[in-house]
Amino acid sequence: MNLPSQATGSAAEPDCLEDRLQRFATIWSRAIFPVTATSLTRAEFEQHLLPLARKLRDALHARPSGTAANAASTAAQTVGGALVDAHCTDPDALSRTLGVVDAYLVLYCGNDQEPAEDSRARCARLQHSIAAGYARALRERTLSEQEAIARSALSARSDAMEALHATETRFRAVFEGAAIGIGIADLDGNVLEVNDTLTRMFGGLEHHVRGRKVNEWVHPEDRPNVWDLHEELIRGEREHFRVEKPFYRNDGTVLWTNLTVSLLRDAEGRPKYQLALIEDTTERRLLNLRLRYEATHDALTGLPNRTLFFERLEKALTAGEGNRFGLCYLDLDGFKAINDSLGHAAGDRLLVEIADRLQSCATAPGEMVARLGGDEFVALTTGRDTGHETRELAGRILGALATPVMLDGREIRVRGSIGIVEGAAGERTPAEVLRSADITMYRAKSAGGNRYEFADPEADARAITRHGLTTALPAALERGEFFIEYQPLVRLGDGGVHGAEALVRWCHPQHGVLSPDRFIPLAEHTGLIVPLGRWVLQEAARQARFWHDQFPLDSGARPLRINVNLSPAQLHHPGLVSDTVDALERSGLEPGALCLEVTESALIGADEDLLKPLRQLAEMGVDIALDDFGTGYSNLASLRRLPVSILKLDRSFTQGMQQHPADPVDIKIVEGIVSLAHSLELAVTVEGVETGAQAEQLRELGCDTAQGWYYARPGPPDRLHALSLADAV
Repeated sequence: MNLPSQATGSAAEPDCLEDRLQRFATIWSRAIFPVTATSLTRAEFEQHLLPLARKLRDALHARPSGTAANAASTAAQTVGGALVDAHCTDPDALSRTLGVVDAYLVLYCGNDQEPAEDSRARCARLQHSIAAGYARALRERTLSEQEAIARSALSARSDAMEALHATETRFRAVFEGAAIGIGIADLDGNVLEVNDTLTRMFGGLEHHVRGRKVNEWVHPEDRPNVWDLHEELIRGEREHFRVEKPFYRNDGTVLWTNLTVSLLRDAEGRPKYQLALIEDTTERRLLNLRLRYEATHDALTGLPNRTLFFERLEKALTAGEGNRFGLCYLDLDGFKAINDSLGHAAGDRLLVEIADRLQSCATAPGEMVARLGGDEFVALTTGRDTGHETRELAGRILGALATPVMLDGREIRVRGSIGIVEGAAGERTPAEVLRSADITMYRAKSAGGNRYEFADPEADARAITRHGLTTALPAALERGEFFIEYQPLVRLGDGGVHGAEALVRWCHPQHGVLSPDRFIPLAEHTGLIVPLGRWVLQEAARQARFWHDQFPLDSGARPLRINVNLSPAQLHHPGLVSDTVDALERSGLEPGALCLEVTESALIGADEDLLKPLRQLAEMGVDIALDDFGTGYSNLASLRRLPVSILKLDRSFTQGMQQHPADPVDIKIVEGIVSLAHSLELAVTVEGVETGAQAEQLRELGCDTAQGWYYARPGPPDRLHALSLADAV
């Protein structure tokens, strides 16, 4: 098909979107007007196409899934039907329309903000819908013509005695001039008469058609009941039937048709003839097959895509009792680095090579490989012993990936992580299976990659719970589901309350009260830790100010101190200093009453840019505590350059002191740390104090403050001074 030449400039040059739409309608009308039987001028025909072009543009912009996608498909089918209504019934009209849509719809009506690959995929689906709508409308029009022909035939036979000449003339006109094939046979199947259209369908030689019997036109792809329907018609048990049927032409090619066979009776009502109306659907079928292939296969690798994979998986999961399935979900390790370093073109060539290797791994009956998108592939196997087969399939895949790939003269080593789900058919839905495989794949990747892992229901449940908590975090902060508990900090010298550490909790509507280890890592991963940490800082400062007002101090006494934990993400956030100043000013809390706790691991190897905000806060009078000291690789000498004033000694150093007599090694270690810390003018706080013996030993070693369950568990702010002083172990 020759389309109008493409414009040389950018499609974005017209003044507005309507101009681009008008241009698309112009190209469309020029393409199909020459093959359209219409009384309109070309300009009038172009205006007739403009609303249809607008529908295609809106369908192209529709969301790719759900109700919007269904509406877009319906709109495209409406366009196909409108072409038939506009007398665009020449076979070239549809192919030219699809050519114009394929070449120009995205160019003139596409969304510039959307990836071109997505727009092209949506355009391909619209072509399929246009063709389907065109076919349906043409079929309805043809069926109307068929019914008219059938009525004419019956009328001609029944009125023969009254107006034989007129009826014969009318029937002959319809018979010879019809756009569909018509044949008449007796009840024994002998073909008595055919029109020229039917002759051309079968190759153009009339004697090749008239010289055959109806029952000789059997085809291997006939529907199982087509000849049963024919026998019922011959016996007079039905008046007509309609089926899709293939025929062999004399040259061996296949003719696909919509076949309608009607029974003609004599004046007494006895069956006498059979009338066949045949519509050639070969080209339309080939077009649908091509569009179906494009819609179900990946354009880059040629592998089945997500759509076809889900069809096969659905079939495997609904197989009969005793059938099993195995699924390998593959994600390439480090593929983004290859794309970033070598470019997307090299990345695409790598994916093509990987796809070829994967296909060679799944060649047994019941096995298939598909590309879900990006660097994610799936392999599916079905049968009776898929447990062993799936393990072997995963091993073959990893083996195929082990051979380096040559790209632009470079040797690229590819690794992959595979999540395996294997089980009996009928127990899970495709979405559940794929979700489990995805979770398992990430578990394999977290374990180092280049390996496979089998699905574990408990691990799946934990991952699903984590995902649910992650998605609920933002709304939880807005709804005020977080609250703070306070654990007292006690002076070891006199046993008085020195302050408290603020510990955030989440009162989840379904899971109850969650401790920080359940959601803080999720908040850090999503970035919500910054607003959550800001809220904790503001609430803790407000509570500390309330304590100061509630418990006035004697002259010269230091106010209660509030300790607030800082995450690594907050340390890197540019608003750390301003957020802290804002919390102090809003609450009216003195800087000296605030202590920010930073984990030792967060400050290992920290450069001056990271330390600068902490130095600013320390200069304001805010205490900086090095939390979990002793769990990392820092040393006391490195503390000289850090703006810290307090060491929080990790509980692992003092667990040996919980019982009497204390572990002498632990005593020596803590004694040395305390001595050196004090020489650097650093206060020492001990975490995890759980017994009175432990507290007494730490006091004798010179530790300044302590916290733990011996004194009190974290609780509401009004119980800050309610110390239990009871052994917790």
